[in-house]
Amino acid sequence: MHKNIVVVGASRGIGKALVEKLAQEKSNTIYALSRNSKAMESFSKFENVKTIPFDLAATDVRLEISKILLNVSQIDILVNNAGKLVSKPFLEITENDLNDCYQINVIGVIETVQAIVPKMIEKGGHIVNISSMGGFQGSVKFSGLTAYSTSKAAVCSFTELFAEEYKDSKIKMNCLCLGAAQTEMLEEAFPGYIAPVSAEKMAEYIVDFALNANQWINGKIIPVSLSTP
Repeated sequence: MHKNIVVVGASRGIGKALVEKLAQEKSNTIYALSRNSKAMESFSKFENVKTIPFDLAATDVRLEISKILLNVSQIDILVNNAGKLVSKPFLEITENDLNDCYQINVIGVIETVQAIVPKMIEKGGHIVNISSMGGFQGSVKFSGLTAYSTSKAAVCSFTELFAEEYKDSKIKMNCLCLGAAQTEMLEEAFPGYIAPVSAEKMAEYIVDFALNANQWINGKIIPVSLSTP
């Protein structure tokens, strides 16, 4: 069955692996969004992937997404995968660090969803927010990640609030708090650490979840981790 799928943060790591796995189903149309358009050139081998330059740090994310998807009437799946990492000692975190982290990890996600909801409201859809174990309540926390982890915790709260507000609609939203997967971002946060899961294997799980989990769950915050971190 044909599905229109939007992946935000598609140029590297798990996002790139997500697009590649989703594109294997030829009936899908995938809209791959990232500010790094050059890194998405590898998707040209897929006829069903449309790459679109897009930056969550834009002034009006909701307007930009609406323009990008102007001629697309139905979106079936949205994966909010993009993320901004700031790793600094607490007293060295600047206002710009906080603003950048929250704009990309929280505000941009909320505004993206605002643009997508009208394209899901009639037939329904599944929105999957990608958070982190660092934002999962009760999990082990790490020094230097105040800006990142608190912003990812906000995504968890947003998921619960949205699901409550739209519980009588056909739109479902869930949040995956990912543990360590071998990505560029992990290397930035924990140099030299070798994760027990590859980006490709994590993407495999997320694809199955995005395609199917909305049949049974809504508004849930789910830890997906084999390790600490």
